[in-house]
Amino acid sequence: MEGLIEIISNVWTEGFLGIGITEIIISFLIFIAGAISRAFFVGRVLKWLESFTASTESEIDDVLVESFRKPLGFIPITISLYCIAVYLPLSGVADLFATNIIKALIAFTIFSTLANSISPIFNVFTSSAVLTKSMTIWLERAARIIIWVIGVGVIFDIFGIQIGPLVAGLGLFSVAVALGAQDLFKNLISGLLIIGENRFQPGDRIEVTGQLHGIVEDIGFRSTLIRMFDTAPMLVPNKDLSDVMVINHGKMKFRRVSWTLNLVYSTTQEQLAKICDDISEYINHSDQFAINPDQESFARTEELGASSIDVRVLCYTDPIGLTDFSKIRQNLIFEIIKIVRFNGSEFAYPSSSLYIENNESVDPSVYAALGLKAEKISHDSAPDKGDE
Repeated sequence: MEGLIEIISNVWTEGFLGIGITEIIISFLIFIAGAISRAFFVGRVLKWLESFTASTESEIDDVLVESFRKPLGFIPITISLYCIAVYLPLSGVADLFATNIIKALIAFTIFSTLANSISPIFNVFTSSAVLTKSMTIWLERAARIIIWVIGVGVIFDIFGIQIGPLVAGLGLFSVAVALGAQDLFKNLISGLLIIGENRFQPGDRIEVTGQLHGIVEDIGFRSTLIRMFDTAPMLVPNKDLSDVMVINHGKMKFRRVSWTLNLVYSTTQEQLAKICDDISEYINHSDQFAINPDQESFARTEELGASSIDVRVLCYTDPIGLTDFSKIRQNLIFEIIKIVRFNGSEFAYPSSSLYIENNESVDPSVYAALGLKAEKISHDSAPDKGDE
């Protein structure tokens, strides 16, 4: 019995890798305490920082403080791990490894804080119109990548991993990759050209005739995300958008309404003039339409068509959404119908007349069944083809 107790005592004392079970349990409790205190620590620190930034008029410090929330959560964990390393009887390689882990966590916390602070800093440039939204997104991503590359290099150096030979190896590797990744670099350069030329920005409605029509959501390093009107996402390589003609509806100053009204030939000159004047007056006095300084709105008789007198209606609205634009077009249609009928005219539809010589032998019911009107004409009264 004494031998069993001695064995249990030895196991309890030696534990794992010379660390007793008591030390392991206490270390575990220290780590749990650090994890539990995260919320309290972060809340107290943020509250103190917010009280300090509340006295300033700038909003950037408020956003920066909020960006510190996640990195601050690593501090209690790092402190608890440091306490565990000091408490445990570590020596040699184990002690060195524990020290390097703590240093790496400190470095990770620092670079995580820097990376999270990038977004609010670049938001200042966006709000001040110094940079476009796409430029801000690209520069923000590039800055994050640079910060994390430096951070990874620092962590590697902590563990004694030499960066020089690794970079040299990557140089040879990058040559091989470049030969097989030409499309990637083409798309990257095309993306830079799209942003540099300011062809379109996230939120713009763009159209490539016969291919796509949707809202730009994001311009990435390799492709552009476009949300189609059926809400389906479409990822388009940047080089495909750089080499084609893109209609950017998001940059239009006005939305245009251009219609041709077909009125019957029985409409008199006075009726035509009154209809055009009434339509123009409605457009000019309605707050639904905008004034285009480069082109006036009008309603004028345009030409004599094959079966109608054609009236051209041209007007503009502000660059509003499709729903509001459709409502304005509908209101204009209702008003035009009312004006045309009020002035005693009607809308024409395509029609034709068929002239047949010596049609006594043809039953008139045949023409009626075909919806045609037969007229008996002589050679003298027949229309001359040369007059057409």
